[in-house]
Amino acid sequence: MARTSILMAMEDFYVVHRNYTTKIVLHIRDSNADSVQAASEAVDLLENYNVRAIIGPQKSSEATFVSDLGNKSQVPVISFTATSPTLSSGFVPYFLRATLSDVAQVNCIAALIKGYGWREVVPIYEDTDYGRGIIPYLVDALQEFGASIPYRSAIPVSASHDQIEQELYKLMTMQTRVYIVHMSSSIASTLFTKAKELGMMSEMYAWIVTDGITNIINSLNSSILDAMNGALGVKFYVPKSKELDDFAERWNKRFKQDYPNDSLSQLGTFGLWGYDTIWALAQAAEKVSMVDDISHKQRHRRNSTCFGIMGASAIGPKLLDEILHIKFRGLSGDFDLENRQLQPSIFQIINVVGQGSQEIGFWTAKHGIIRQLDQNGSETTNVNSMPDLSPVIWPGELHVVPKGWQIPTYGKKFRVGVRTSGYPEFMRVERDPITNATTATGYAIDVFEEVLKRLPYAVPYEYVALDNADSRSYNDFVYQVHLGVYDAAIGDITIRYNRTSYADFTLPYTESGVAMIVPVKDDTSKNAWVFLKPLTTDLWFGSIAFFIYTGVVIWLLERRINNAELTGSFFRQLGIAIYFSFFADRERVDSILSRLVVIVWVFVLLVITSSYTANLSSILTVQQLQPTETDVHELIKKGEYVGYHNGSYVGDLLEELGFDRRKIRAYETSDDFADALSRGSKMGGIAAVIHEVPYIKIFLSKHCKGYTMVGPIYKSEGFGFAFPKRSPMVNDFSRKILSITEGDAIIQIEKKWIGDQHACQNDGSIASPSSLNFKSFSGLFLVTGVASTLALLIALVMFLYKNKHRIRNSISRVQTQGGYGSEHADRQNQERELDYNQAQSMQVIVPNDPEDGTCQQEIEISTEFTSPGSEVQPSPVFASRETPDNSLFRIHP
Repeated sequence: MARTSILMAMEDFYVVHRNYTTKIVLHIRDSNADSVQAASEAVDLLENYNVRAIIGPQKSSEATFVSDLGNKSQVPVISFTATSPTLSSGFVPYFLRATLSDVAQVNCIAALIKGYGWREVVPIYEDTDYGRGIIPYLVDALQEFGASIPYRSAIPVSASHDQIEQELYKLMTMQTRVYIVHMSSSIASTLFTKAKELGMMSEMYAWIVTDGITNIINSLNSSILDAMNGALGVKFYVPKSKELDDFAERWNKRFKQDYPNDSLSQLGTFGLWGYDTIWALAQAAEKVSMVDDISHKQRHRRNSTCFGIMGASAIGPKLLDEILHIKFRGLSGDFDLENRQLQPSIFQIINVVGQGSQEIGFWTAKHGIIRQLDQNGSETTNVNSMPDLSPVIWPGELHVVPKGWQIPTYGKKFRVGVRTSGYPEFMRVERDPITNATTATGYAIDVFEEVLKRLPYAVPYEYVALDNADSRSYNDFVYQVHLGVYDAAIGDITIRYNRTSYADFTLPYTESGVAMIVPVKDDTSKNAWVFLKPLTTDLWFGSIAFFIYTGVVIWLLERRINNAELTGSFFRQLGIAIYFSFFADRERVDSILSRLVVIVWVFVLLVITSSYTANLSSILTVQQLQPTETDVHELIKKGEYVGYHNGSYVGDLLEELGFDRRKIRAYETSDDFADALSRGSKMGGIAAVIHEVPYIKIFLSKHCKGYTMVGPIYKSEGFGFAFPKRSPMVNDFSRKILSITEGDAIIQIEKKWIGDQHACQNDGSIASPSSLNFKSFSGLFLVTGVASTLALLIALVMFLYKNKHRIRNSISRVQTQGGYGSEHADRQNQERELDYNQAQSMQVIVPNDPEDGTCQQEIEISTEFTSPGSEVQPSPVFASRETPDNSLFRIHP
């Protein structure tokens, strides 16, 4: 393919550029895929043919040798097939890559892995510089989104069919089913043929091939393509053009002529890069003067090799510089070697189907995976989480995306680590003395087996008990997963931060949190002042203030109309008015405004008294039990003893909270907890048990009376199942656990092992009836306050309206005091004397009630006047007096 493309490039270039004075002469050599022979041929060309540029070391290992020779002789070496990243070093400045580095396709492959949700992949590569060079960059790209490489399958170039088959058998014993194939076409052909024979090109498997194979996919034998059916591939995207179509047609004819006995090969991307390389070199050669091109050879030295006497090209630096500055639009797209290699732009994603391949999408560094490019060649953004690709036909001719891993159906079973819990309700492990098989039962086992039932695939498993479980902590139990002793660990394993450093956990299947178990005490609150508890202090004082305010308003309103009840001294009248506030429905009020105030106040009083009665009843009857301790920090201050389950992380947690280590006691069973709590802290027991919520539920189901839960006082993530880091089963298990905890299944499991959670009245935190506060009745107080104040204002307005003539006269007298003559003042004095004399002669006699024969009453009304010249209005003074001998009302001056 390369030879045909290069020869056609030479012909086409000089047909277009007939006037060029410098022409390229080709000296073609075959390295026979041997690096040493490639170096030998390069030395021969440099020494005997005085070549000024070397094109096309095919393999990366060959390019490594030849590039060193190019540096020594200052002859540019241009390869359009060597893709190893190790050739990009600055130590080989005369090496140019007219192709892409393998690093360019790594992000495209990683995007496919991420898009399909695969968490583990296995690279299968040839054990050469070309194969190994991509691996570090692939690992880094996958780690960016959490995927990993659990195993690397390196296949020697000289591997036989049996060796490749053995390696494939080894891969089949592993869980991972996603493979990235990075090797030459000769080894890949054998690999895929054997994979199909072993059944690895079927459902559950996913294969991705790199551009080394994809670029020549259409040139492979039909039997190889059939074996690769369902694989995905990435390759450099070549924009379509009329020039490319015409060249491909001419290339096919030329290939048939040159190689009539070979099967028809199709033009690939490498052939296009070879064609463009010749054009770039021919343009650069025209710009460099060849007149003074002299090779400066070193003097021959004794015992020196031919490498030591190689000369340096005088035009080499100039030719290299011109090549680096050549930019044009070639058959492969934009050709630019400014950075000593082609720059990646767009990758095409293909699916091997039948006897060929079909395009399913593209990848760009800016937009990621997309399905189509627009007419201008620009990209459209993919906003979906899944790859926006055309439908893919996977191995086995399936359209369902493989999940990427599978439990092997042969070999060892899935080893599930178990251990007996301090609470057998969660897990009990037993060993059959006859079969020596491990059996496990309990809450955690039921959840685990329910998850397995819901998985869309079968998982053959076996339970493996933890050795010396009594003397080993749960941290040790989880660490066995990291060591590979178990494939998973299940049970009452709390998800903790330190454990996530060496294991991955599923979502929790129980409630989370750490709480306290404390005894309860009889607290009926039957003390002398219990009647004050239903209302808070602010409500008590607020009610009293409104009592007094309402009473004052009623007194003012009734006093205005001379209510007969309001007699006697000022304090007696005020006391009667306030009495209205308490017994408004039993006292007579005459004023309409007073009645409105009373109606509103009666409603407020009814609501308050009803609420008070209800809350007092709740305090005296409903709340019979109270926890002895409610705050963990109070336990620390008092120096109380507390307990925890032996082997639990709660012991370290208590020390972190501030408990003295000497005040912390470990117990084994729930009966031990109950005995210690009953004795109390001062009698050798404990004041509280600090425990996880799931365990507390089990304790309360056995010891319902006398104990309750307070808290949670500390947050935790609950119980989960532990898997090795980056295990693909974690996501599947977590999703199924969610479906269990959100449905009825978890309720049935809890009833089976824990019992009815609502059977114990003490289960859960006790909430005391709260006292009623002022804010609860602020609306009512606002209504009565507004009503009372409004009634008072209306009464004031009415009073001012009825006495407006007197007020007007008073204002007039004040205004005219200084402006009127003495005659007017004398006239006013005479009127006052006349009123005074009339007042002295007033006497009112009121007969006594004929039904009342006990006494007569005399009321004296005296009016006190100032001297005639005074400006102050007379002020009446009322006095009443009971007399036994007459019933006259007398008015005295």
